[in-house]
Amino acid sequence: MTPSEPTFQATAKATSTPNDQATASSPSTTRVVGMEIARVDYTEALDRIDAMVATKTKGYICVAPVHLVMLAEERPDLRSAIDKASFTVPDGMPLVWAMRCLGHGHQSRVYGPELMARACERAARSGTRMYLYGGRNEGALVQLTLNLRRRYPGLRIVGGWSPPFRPLTAEEESTVIADINRSEADIVWVGTGQPKQELWMAQMRPHLQAPVMVGVGAAFDFHAGIVAQAPHWMQVCGLEWTYRVYREPRRLWRRYLRYNPRFVAGFARQYAQHRRGR
Repeated sequence: MTPSEPTFQATAKATSTPNDQATASSPSTTRVVGMEIARVDYTEALDRIDAMVATKTKGYICVAPVHLVMLAEERPDLRSAIDKASFTVPDGMPLVWAMRCLGHGHQSRVYGPELMARACERAARSGTRMYLYGGRNEGALVQLTLNLRRRYPGLRIVGGWSPPFRPLTAEEESTVIADINRSEADIVWVGTGQPKQELWMAQMRPHLQAPVMVGVGAAFDFHAGIVAQAPHWMQVCGLEWTYRVYREPRRLWRRYLRYNPRFVAGFARQYAQHRRGR
């Protein structure tokens, strides 16, 4: 597929004003089963993104559920991509509980779809320019764009591309790099699923002028209205995975059956060592 210029109309660029306390430096982290997770909430994560945009500090942000943590244990290329990120937020409640057990009792969840929604709300006021890379197809990407513009009047979505599920050809790669750079986007939201989006952000970082990329996976489907999110009470209780398996069993049951028990075992070992070290 090629960039859809008629759908995404650029507007004059505005300057965002980040919180003075936010800097482009890395936040404090806690290591959970081998992955460094930032000890941030929504406000600090967004302030840091705004600071990166304002100072044109290039980087990318990952959102980590259990699946990503355990997949990185198996794949050195993915581990390297995540380690190069500006920071990684705790997208899954098990990671939040793990961080609390390790002594950070006030840690809260930074859920990818909610992070994107709050960023759009801010951007509608500040004028931050956004590019959408991902979506199931071009129609889904158009629907996502319409929904976001409807919910956040004034939001500047300056471009978008729905890539094929296969690897990009060299020509396609050059085309999307040129399109993103031509858009003068401040933030590129990447919704191609894990681990594809993390690997893509690491690969594309040297080639893109946009200061920030954020990989948010299923957020594109949720905000486009294609897939329903779990009820809030299930999210708070850490049961969102059961809802997602119920809705998409053929795609997801193997993931959760394989990785959830391994995470529990891995963190049990880490917590036992933590207790002995007190």
